[in-house]
Amino acid sequence: MSILEIKNLHATVETPEGTKEILKGVDLTIKSGETHAIMGPNGSGKSTLAYAVAGHPKYQITQGEVSLDGEDVLEMSVDERARAGLFLAMQYPVEVPGVTVSNFLRTAKTAIDGEAPALRTWVKDMKGAMGDLRMDPAFAERNVNEGFSGGEKKRHEILQMQLLKPGIAILDETDSGLDVDALRIVSEGVNRAKESTEIGIMLITHYTRILQYVKPDFVHVFVNGQIAEQGGPELAERLENEGYDRYLVGSGS
Repeated sequence: MSILEIKNLHATVETPEGTKEILKGVDLTIKSGETHAIMGPNGSGKSTLAYAVAGHPKYQITQGEVSLDGEDVLEMSVDERARAGLFLAMQYPVEVPGVTVSNFLRTAKTAIDGEAPALRTWVKDMKGAMGDLRMDPAFAERNVNEGFSGGEKKRHEILQMQLLKPGIAILDETDSGLDVDALRIVSEGVNRAKESTEIGIMLITHYTRILQYVKPDFVHVFVNGQIAEQGGPELAERLENEGYDRYLVGSGS
């Protein structure tokens, strides 16, 4: 059972115009087996929340707490956060020339578990997960994200999640840039990971289309660096029909 607790989180970023506060007091708790959709207009701070929790050096935490299973996440380095069970699927995954997907994944699994997985079992697991995601076996010998299409990058992120088995996964706009078929395949991968390991998921998205496949337990409307409203799946349906205008009046966004 994993629990990610975010309390009164404030974060800033340096801009050409000076220091800007992006997160303005975020409270959120995610438990194993729960899917929380974080929805909001562009520029509302959704991705900042993801990267601040994951430990991106660009974002400075100025106030608040983040804990995972009672441990202080903000005192951990980025790799310590990963070993503790935090996973971030990036909106724009970076290329890693010279490192194959297979080597990258096995090295990551070894770092998280503290020992290398048995080769025969690992190869079987990786091939099975790649097959589920409709990935060509040759994909394993390509360099990480180098020359990948948008859909291939997103499938690779979900492949990592399935194999590394984190306690809490933060998916930052995993649906962006995907066609209908890729969206369905990626969503099925998210659902498989949740069903097999009871992973807790923070699903950041601007649109509701991925929520047709990945059903949220909770929906949080994120506006101007704060959670403006929260509810169940019915809230996402309302956002689909009404948009975010009702939250933006007087918000400064």
